[in-house]
Amino acid sequence: MNVSIILAAGEGTRMRSKTPKVLHEICGKPIIHYVLEAAQKAGIEKNIVILGHGKERIGKKLKEYDVLPEIQPVGEGIPYGTGFAVMQGEKHISDEDTVIIMNGDVPLIKDSTIRDFIRTHQNERASISILTAKLDDPTGYGRIVRDENGQVLGIVEEKDSDEQTKKIQEINSGFYCFKGKDLRFALNQLDSNNAQGEYYITDAVGILHQKGYKVTGYRINHPIEISGVNNRVQLHELNQYMKQKINEFHMMNGVTIIDAQQTYIDHDVVIGQDVTIYPGTFIQGHTKIGDGSTIGPGAWMIDAEIGEHTVIQNSKIVEAVIGNDCTIGPYAYLRPGTCLKNRVKIGDFVEVKNTTMDEGSKASHLAYLGDGDVGKDVNIGCGVILVNYDGKNKHRTQIGDRAFIGSNSNLVAPITIEPGGYVACGSTITEDVKEGSLAIARARQINKENKGKNKYK
Repeated sequence: MNVSIILAAGEGTRMRSKTPKVLHEICGKPIIHYVLEAAQKAGIEKNIVILGHGKERIGKKLKEYDVLPEIQPVGEGIPYGTGFAVMQGEKHISDEDTVIIMNGDVPLIKDSTIRDFIRTHQNERASISILTAKLDDPTGYGRIVRDENGQVLGIVEEKDSDEQTKKIQEINSGFYCFKGKDLRFALNQLDSNNAQGEYYITDAVGILHQKGYKVTGYRINHPIEISGVNNRVQLHELNQYMKQKINEFHMMNGVTIIDAQQTYIDHDVVIGQDVTIYPGTFIQGHTKIGDGSTIGPGAWMIDAEIGEHTVIQNSKIVEAVIGNDCTIGPYAYLRPGTCLKNRVKIGDFVEVKNTTMDEGSKASHLAYLGDGDVGKDVNIGCGVILVNYDGKNKHRTQIGDRAFIGSNSNLVAPITIEPGGYVACGSTITEDVKEGSLAIARARQINKENKGKNKYK
């Protein structure tokens, strides 16, 4: 069985954050989720996550994944380190397993890389394999030391390197493959006799080499894959890299992005062909956009579902479903529970919440539609409010097909406007309106002669 041990117990002090490092997001997804997804896509059958700092918060985020979180105990005088963290997962592995050790803060690692790494390790019949990379500037990394035949002799950390060793450009990524039996042997040989008083998994390389076990290195071609996140600068750099890759993916699949530098699309967004996206647009979460739609400029969508040939300008849409051939905005706000069928128009400064609008209906400007059910071909005028809250409970408004709601009207829920009902502008409606009826609920105008004369002098 292929088993992973993912190290996610570090404090991440350089992030200067109360949020555990592996929960910081790259393009809308926690860092550790990228690592887990790559492992699962690579065919790893059991994933063990070693948790320490922030274990409760990380554990909640891992519930959607089939993993075995292993809590690293906290106690005074315990010698920590990567070796100690790996020891926590030892009880979950068997001698026959192939065990890959990975870092939980390396979000760009590809499943194909993990798969090739494991396959090479198994084909070489190695006891331990090290995932390595060649860097133009290897400063800060442990160096891979080989003999004249290319055999890996060990890993030398930079602080322990002499000038000759520092010239080595091949570095240790922190990813390792072990035979389960040989990992158990190496872990039993580790000690904390070093300056930090910690157990280091890197020491396993030297231990196995000295005992005559086969040690190999597998060098990847794209070092960006092993880039970790240790501070906010690196988080920004990987966000920018991932953003570029995501935008390129969509463009290659038929999406026109007018300015990729000013377009932000999360990892799990799905976009159809012939969609055009204008600058200043944020598309987040699990948003889906149908073919031929036009998004932006200045649109912000979170977990929304957009149909085909719909136009959205300068508007915010959160957990809403929009049909085909709709027009939204500018400056509309569609909140959770909104469901717009085909050919609906929502104009400027209209807010919709927990409301369904059937085909062909429109609210062109300056309205609040909260907790309503609007039928087909309904016209909702400027300044209309569905008054849904009585101070204690929320109530719904029902508006039938082909109704007309005049400007500056208040519909005090619970209330029903039957099909073809007509509400005169400026009305406050507190009783149901029957089918085809005209409702007028406003004070009669009174003009008093000469009372306004010289009023403002």
